[in-house]
Order: sequence, then C-alpha cells, then structure tokens
Amino acid sequence: MLINFENIETLVRENFFGGNKSFDAKIFNDGQNRALIGKLVPGASIGFHAHDCGSEIVYILSGTGKAAYDNEVEILSPGLCHYCPKGHGHDMVNDGDEDLVFFAVVTTE
Repeated sequence: MLINFENIETLVRENFFGGNKSFDAKIFNDGQNRALIGKLVPGASIGFHAHDCGSEIVYILSGTGKAAYDNEVEILSPGLCHYCPKGHGHDMVNDGDEDLVFFAVVTTE
C-alpha cells in the first residue's frame, strides 16, 4: 500500500499534550496504526505523554531538537531515530532555528 502524504490534509494541533505553539501533521490512520509527517516550528514542542497502548518510532528528516525519554534527554538531528516503546513516555521540543520535520509511526498494540 502506498501512502502519499502530499494528498493528506495538514492538521494543526495547538499546545499538543500541553506543549508550546503548534504541532502540524499529515496523518495516515488505518484504525490500528498511524504514520505521519510532523513539523514543529522553532520553539514548538509536544508535551510529555505516555504510550500505554503502543509504541512510537520517530525518524528525524530535518532540523534539530530534543526528546525527553525516561528521565534522559536525547539530541535529535537528521538521520537519527527516537523510539518510545509501549509503557514509556516522552516529549519533543524544537530548540533549533529551523523547522523540525520528522516521520513517525505510532502503533496501537
């Protein structure tokens, strides 16, 4: 199955999970899993949240930022992959000067 994100409407979520500014995403959802292209502008963040029912894999396409995961801070940059397994929590912040763009897959089980 081919997913063309160019044909998916961008959703804008303000203060997502209590984060700063907005989180923009083109989301494919098949009812069991979500695949998305997300963007955080400089200074934007996704607040801390737990993945109780599934996991999340985040691959950084461009920009820089940080993810807090299990009381550790991970530096995000292009080509790196951040993983938040089921039963854990994380957040993400764009602390750079350009948009932080990433591809993510969120599972439900």
